Amino acid sequence: MNNSYDDVYATLYKIYEKHRRKYHNPDSKQMVCVCSCDNPPDIISHTPAFYDIQNAFDIDLDEDAAYEIYEMMLDQAAEKIMEILNAAK
Repeated sequence: MNNSYDDVYATLYKIYEKHRRKYHNPDSKQMVCVCSCDNPPDIISHTPAFYDIQNAFDIDLDEDAAYEIYEMMLDQAAEKIMEILNAAK
């Protein structure tokens, strides 16, 4: 995978859309929308959306990193994933 911002954002957006629609959440570009807003998960890193993110980018997210991304806007989350990918080089 090319790790340009546009590619990371596009991949993350596909994951966001898949899970946002599953929970019928609005398209607010907030990463919290990838999980149920009515019944939020206790462990963010163990949700299907975050498994998809980890698999798509071949990264491991501990609970702190997952929670940080969960609290971000989509563009901020893409930047954070870029940082993680660049740090792994």
